[in-house]
Amino acid sequence: MNGVTTTTGQKLDSFGKTFDKLPKRALSRVGVVDVGSNSVRLVVFDGAARSPAYFYNEKVMAGLGAQMVETGRLNPTGVERAIITLRRFATLAKGMDIEPLTCVATAAVREAEDGPAFEQRVQRETGLKLHIIDGEEEARLSAQGVLLGWPEAKGLVCDIGGSSMELAEVANGKVGRRVTSPLGPFRLQQVQGGKDGLKKHIRKIMKELAEKLGTDHERIYLVGGSWRAIARLDMERVNYPMTVLHEYRMDPKAVTQTVDWIAAHELNDLRARVGISSSRMELVPLASLVLAELVETFQPKELAVSSYGIREGLLYEHMSDSLRKRDPLIEAARFTERQMARMPGFGKKLHLFLEPLFKGAPPERDRLIRAACLLHDTTWRAHPDYRAEACFDNVTRANMAALSHPERVFLGLALLHRYKNSRAKSPMAPLFDLLTEEQIRDAEILGKAMRFGAMFSIDDPADAGKLTWLPQKKELRLKLTRTGRELMGEVAQSRFKGLASAMGAEGVVVD
Repeated sequence: MNGVTTTTGQKLDSFGKTFDKLPKRALSRVGVVDVGSNSVRLVVFDGAARSPAYFYNEKVMAGLGAQMVETGRLNPTGVERAIITLRRFATLAKGMDIEPLTCVATAAVREAEDGPAFEQRVQRETGLKLHIIDGEEEARLSAQGVLLGWPEAKGLVCDIGGSSMELAEVANGKVGRRVTSPLGPFRLQQVQGGKDGLKKHIRKIMKELAEKLGTDHERIYLVGGSWRAIARLDMERVNYPMTVLHEYRMDPKAVTQTVDWIAAHELNDLRARVGISSSRMELVPLASLVLAELVETFQPKELAVSSYGIREGLLYEHMSDSLRKRDPLIEAARFTERQMARMPGFGKKLHLFLEPLFKGAPPERDRLIRAACLLHDTTWRAHPDYRAEACFDNVTRANMAALSHPERVFLGLALLHRYKNSRAKSPMAPLFDLLTEEQIRDAEILGKAMRFGAMFSIDDPADAGKLTWLPQKKELRLKLTRTGRELMGEVAQSRFKGLASAMGAEGVVVD
């Protein structure tokens, strides 16, 4: 069937035990090398176990798979670039005390005639052991990367590389059926028959993929540099106010419009506008045709871009089930508080103090409130004149998972108001358009609640008083303790009044 293969959930072979062999000291800082058909990348993860930060991230567009369909061999220039790059990565890992690196190679190396020779040369000249994975395993690891970022992900993961494209089902924290196909741009460069022949070829293979996986998937998660390049171009086309690609959403109509828009423009002009590398941009027209057919065949309601893929999937592989079930946003916020707040642990106390204001909040809002409280004091070192904007900027651009773009802005706006009463003339104003008026109001209330609660007490605001919200009376009541009466000075009174005003309520202080 034109190279389309499938499998359903067998456990990893010995490669899957790689992480188990790592010494415990290395698990807090894990290095992964991904040798793909187009790029060779090193990522070093560090920080919160469930939502690690990228301690180090370097990529070289080696182009190992270029012309491979025509020659059956790896691109000689790409081989030399890859060897030089891998030698550098091995040296960097030693300097960071990360050994061994976990190294995977995908379609180009597994399918090339000289793939085994390349594998041996890598080990001989760099000391790195390449684990060459098949297409189904590549699909599984990419899907696990999506699950690292979206614990509740449900739908189809589509990972496009230089020489192949993989699909995998995800639901209930599990990876289901997987298929691999020869729909990578390098392979498509060799298809005969012009554009019509190319479209026919893509359509035929896509139909086979649909027969294997069905077409009842409402969301498709897009993994891979070519998809991210197209998403960045979609942002440019619609003048989207944020350039964070992870969790960027597109509907089928937007995909169709962007594919047509790309075809109508010179690639060099587009590249200059968005800063995509020339080697990546060369693959965009072919990837666009694949994406258009993917949407046409599978008819999803939404497509979501994932910056997480194989490398994150390898990290996810090592996580226990209990760790996988934790909220990545809350874990990242807790880690950030421990590292950067003046009084780690105060965020939880602040949340408990403010909880009466947000009773009945749905889970998706409650987690944002909790995260905001944990992050409320993590930019205290910034200059006071820029602290509010620094909060906003940090959150909207941070490497945090399980956080949609509107949620990023909501969280950022709440933190902005934690340090600043007014958002008038804010340079961040264009991003506020991602929120409704009600969401903007709610973010302001949360921010002003934190602004009051953060200075109402040094150790625990509950020691100073108790908040009660009476929505029917539109009354915000603060019952003071003896300590609270001593702390309720002019500034505290002003901030409490500002919070009540934002809620459209009367503020009542009870001694």
